[in-house]
Amino acid sequence: MIEKRQFYINGAWVDPIDGTDHQVIDPSTEDACAVISLGGQADTDAAVAAARAALPGWMATPPAERIALVEKLLEVYKTRAEDLAQAMSLEMGAPIDMALSSQAGAGSWHLEGFIEAAKAFQFDHPLNDHTPEDRIIHEAVGVAALITPWNWPMNQVTLKVGAAAVAGCTMVLKPSEESPLNALIFAECMHEAGFPPGVFNLVNGDGAGVGSQLSAHPDVDMVSFTGSTRAGKLISKAAAETLKKVHLELGGKGANLIFADADEKAVKRGVLHMMQNTGQSCNAPSRMMVEAPIYDRVVEEAAAIAQKVEVGPASEKGRHIGPVVNKVQWDKIQDLIQQGIDEGARLVAGGTGRPEHLNRGFYVRPTVFADVTPEMTIAREEIFGPVLSIMKFETEEEGVAIANDTPYGLTNYVQTADGVRRNRLARQLRSGMVEMNGKSRSQGAPFGGMKQSGNGREGGPYGIEDFLEVKAVAGWAAE
Repeated sequence: MIEKRQFYINGAWVDPIDGTDHQVIDPSTEDACAVISLGGQADTDAAVAAARAALPGWMATPPAERIALVEKLLEVYKTRAEDLAQAMSLEMGAPIDMALSSQAGAGSWHLEGFIEAAKAFQFDHPLNDHTPEDRIIHEAVGVAALITPWNWPMNQVTLKVGAAAVAGCTMVLKPSEESPLNALIFAECMHEAGFPPGVFNLVNGDGAGVGSQLSAHPDVDMVSFTGSTRAGKLISKAAAETLKKVHLELGGKGANLIFADADEKAVKRGVLHMMQNTGQSCNAPSRMMVEAPIYDRVVEEAAAIAQKVEVGPASEKGRHIGPVVNKVQWDKIQDLIQQGIDEGARLVAGGTGRPEHLNRGFYVRPTVFADVTPEMTIAREEIFGPVLSIMKFETEEEGVAIANDTPYGLTNYVQTADGVRRNRLARQLRSGMVEMNGKSRSQGAPFGGMKQSGNGREGGPYGIEDFLEVKAVAGWAAE
């Protein structure tokens, strides 16, 4: 049993002041694999106080020096990639090959993007060529609370810490209590990289405890949260009392519009993208919307692909998918699959229960529903499991209308050979991101959504901007 009860506060590992033990469960086996502490108010206060005390010095540190520390962090991070991958595989169920390539790999990719963006960022510049006495200064927001999820742990930790660090913010990280071990290793990386005491602090806790305490804390200037829309609403309400800046990356219900002229790999690409990370991605293309002339063929093809997706323990090497993170999620997914059946969707692959060869662990059968209609629960709720809903549309206009008929607006997808149509749809789809014909966003492109998928953007210069205030200065003296 791994025991990691300490927190990282003010440059040192410290014992909890009023912590309580919490078991971390290995979702592949349902057994406890680690014990951590969940912090209390005194632990939160200590971390925030350390960040507040470090803020003036860190804000005054030249951007080039802050960037140099992030470069050092990247070096250290790469040496710990295997440790990070093993931790994530154990605690949240990512198969080890995927944990190393995608889960741990995402962290170094984002840090590289922030380093490049920060070197080109103008933190201090004239308003324009004609107003030399007007100056624009981009200044750190202040103390930032960073609350991260379990599904893509290092992806989200680095998106927040990297941006906050180069912007000059000090920070308190509360990782998910479901996947805390990787964040503790990341704190070791921050320490080895040489960040000044108090710039980065970590307190483990749950949402109701440390998460709520950070959101309402008068000495926290900003909350950057990634997680469920329900929790995002609660954080917004708590933060409103002090009018702190709130950045939210929330849920999604992405539409993947497949037209009759889509390339031959479009369906396979869509199904496998949905199943990646066992469907536990907010930007998953969970609604496959198919143009009527190819609908029957696509349903048959999607079912066949899903039936070939293998499921197995996270510790095993290979291209299989692992378990979902815990019993609460497993139960929720089972209930939603049953609702899909009860409401009349046609089950063409998978279904309720575990795969036949697995009788222990939070494993879900890769599931595909056809003939899904917009009012069905599985078409409206974020399932967060390997469950795909296939819907039919007759015209482009109908497809766009159904795609936009959701409270979410994170990522939508388009598959068509018609470039004019692609560009037209990119403008019409109400989402923060649109990915077409399998083309992923480039490094530094902004990640974020509209509507109940949240606000703010992460990654590259857009992510840095979210941790900065804009200060307008008049009467600037020539230097």
